Amino acid sequence: MDLTNRFNRQVNKIAVSLIRQFDEQVSGIEGILKLTLGEPDFNTPEHVKKAAKEAIDANFSHYTGMSGLLDVREAAAYFMKEKYHLTYQPATEILVTVGATEAISASLLAILEQGDKVLLPAPIYPGYEPIITLAGAEPVYLDTRDNDFVLTPEMIEAAMAEHGEQVKAIILNYPSNPTGVTYNRQELQAIADVLKKYDIFVISDEIYSELTYDESHVSIAEMLRDQTILINGLSKSHAMTGWRIGFIFAPAILTAEIIKVHQYLVTAAATVSQKAAVRALIEGMHDAEIMKEEYRKRRDFVYEQMTQLGFEVARPNGAFYIFAKIPTGYEQDSMKFCIDLAQKEAVALIPGISFGPEAEGYVRISYASDMDKLTTAMERIAHYMATQRVTHYMATQRVTH
Repeated sequence: MDLTNRFNRQVNKIAVSLIRQFDEQVSGIEGILKLTLGEPDFNTPEHVKKAAKEAIDANFSHYTGMSGLLDVREAAAYFMKEKYHLTYQPATEILVTVGATEAISASLLAILEQGDKVLLPAPIYPGYEPIITLAGAEPVYLDTRDNDFVLTPEMIEAAMAEHGEQVKAIILNYPSNPTGVTYNRQELQAIADVLKKYDIFVISDEIYSELTYDESHVSIAEMLRDQTILINGLSKSHAMTGWRIGFIFAPAILTAEIIKVHQYLVTAAATVSQKAAVRALIEGMHDAEIMKEEYRKRRDFVYEQMTQLGFEVARPNGAFYIFAKIPTGYEQDSMKFCIDLAQKEAVALIPGISFGPEAEGYVRISYASDMDKLTTAMERIAHYMATQRVTHYMATQRVTH
């Protein structure tokens, strides 16, 4: 019996992300330094862990309601009001999800159907396209390379003119993974002025909102509340990736539909994690500040090192990524470049192709690692760049002559 051809045909169109594939491929290299996965290297704050232990001792081990515990939603509403001047009703406009990943899945599966199209600025985090594909919809990528990876109103207008009513949604991801670029208030207002003309959903993934370095984060939900499904969580802000706590903030008429999908995907987020989240959101409202200061130092160091080595870098003002263009004279296939670098110097970067064809020729560096590790990694990259350029040049000369 062969059941492999009996799967959902849409599943055959997706695969495990190239990021994870590459990370597994190089993990076996002896002494490898990995600047790959987007995860804080800090520990969860002690007071948050204490809250979780107290919850276990108090036997918070049963299901919560589908929306999550009310005290978590009240804490999330307070956090968003204090931080971003956004007002959401805890009872009807906030859902607690299993990380931002589930929030994305529940939102997309709730709104998309066969034949729909979704606009995505590119390059972009690769976790959206598979869900869009599973829903039978189609991603439409808006190439932002020529504008320093910043989406413009003109790009949106051009896409809407081409695809029209087939467009069901646009996904915004800022501060951006992989580029680290974010948007200021003026840029967001210009984008909002265009989007409000169309009956489309705005899914705004703002999971890195607490990690901005030059200006305070502004949410597009402030300008487009009725259209926006706002996604956030505690993974990046409180170093809680393994706790799996995310949030959906949206008008009640939208959450009433999204919760149906959320319920059948996961029932509810883990109760102990939810109790820890209350502590993180209230007492730990400013926990990210310590991490942010350290990230800023690392960003400046890696940015300086990479630019000195000839990489062209869009200076990031958010998240914890450097997105660098491979200099001329080296292998431009980002996967080959990164594999060769890993094998010869035992340092791993993420190939740009992992974020779509618009990111080919680039590499992503996560600086969510301590300075000693980053310093050693930069030394290894410098050695590679110093020794491999001549080899590549000579190989090219042999081919052309």
